Amino acid sequence: MVANDALIAAYMMTNKKYGKLYLGVTSQLILRVSQHREGVIPGYTKTHGLKRLVWYEQHESMVYAIHREKLLKKYKRDWKTNLIERDNPNWDDLFLALLG
Repeated sequence: MVANDALIAAYMMTNKKYGKLYLGVTSQLILRVSQHREGVIPGYTKTHGLKRLVWYEQHESMVYAIHREKLLKKYKRDWKTNLIERDNPNWDDLFLALLG
């Protein structure tokens, strides 16, 4: 995981451990997560206060990142929870570590 504003990634945001989940894709992970945290983007993440980055997966191309996002959205919540907990069992906010 590299601190790079041009980081292409699929990612998940939440409001708390086992809380609401949002799965997204971006070509600028740091900028996008900052926007979620500041509440400047209207929609689901702002309405539900999803400001904690709990999982992300870096991709080499936006095409693959979008494909991965669509695939992950088909899975049930329990599968997504297991994916988060595999690498982040405490559902820590990964944003500060992402910054370096």
